[in-house]
Amino acid sequence: MPQTGIFEKDIDFIIQNISRSYAYEGNAKIVSILANGKFSAFQSGFDNWNGGTDIISVNVELPHHIFLEIQSEKESLEKNIASQIASFMHLYNNTWLGDIKILPELVDNKNWQEDAKDWLSGKGINNQGRVRSDNIASRECDGLLFRSQPEIFFYKALKSRGIAFSPLPVFIMGGSEYSRIEPDFIVILDGMTICIEIDGDTVHRETPAEAQSRTRILSNEGVIVERFSASECNDLSNAQNLVEKVLKLIHKHKKNRS
Repeated sequence: MPQTGIFEKDIDFIIQNISRSYAYEGNAKIVSILANGKFSAFQSGFDNWNGGTDIISVNVELPHHIFLEIQSEKESLEKNIASQIASFMHLYNNTWLGDIKILPELVDNKNWQEDAKDWLSGKGINNQGRVRSDNIASRECDGLLFRSQPEIFFYKALKSRGIAFSPLPVFIMGGSEYSRIEPDFIVILDGMTICIEIDGDTVHRETPAEAQSRTRILSNEGVIVERFSASECNDLSNAQNLVEKVLKLIHKHKKNRS
């Protein structure tokens, strides 16, 4: 349990507990921030009130791709996190909570100039995971972004089969009813296009109606949409079995259309 007067040392303990609260609420965006952030608490001021009160601020450093995704709503997220941390301040005598700041993580990359040259030449550029959503694409594999470990297993299983596919692509429909979505996977085989959605993230939940609405711009154009539980690809072996299942579904759909 935390002890009076050492809030700075207890910051990880506090974050652990507010993360549990956000998970209970189903707030995947803030859970992603907390799970991927580096937290530091430090004395940022002092007030003479009531015999002296320390003002403690908290910095949250995020990997750049996550920071860029939430930058436009950074202030509201900082206030939200601050309100949750404040609920624990009664445990600490003569301590006030100061600012909560979400910041980009400082990374020491000795090869940054070569990486910058690669970027200028077009290497490593992708438009994945940039849509503003409640479920941040916070995991990375082979330079690509994913929202869960089961998606990474499914990605590896697909790649091992030599199938043409796109993980977390961006689809935009313009016009008066603008829509932008990022389905988990698009697989193309034998003239068939199928959208694969991996459901069952421990935090992010959506109703069947919400899921259908989100992928409607694809299904309305004849794209087959199939949904699978994350438990079906929770390791590489299961993911390989799921790929076999998907291939059979593609062949079945092709036969039904012929």
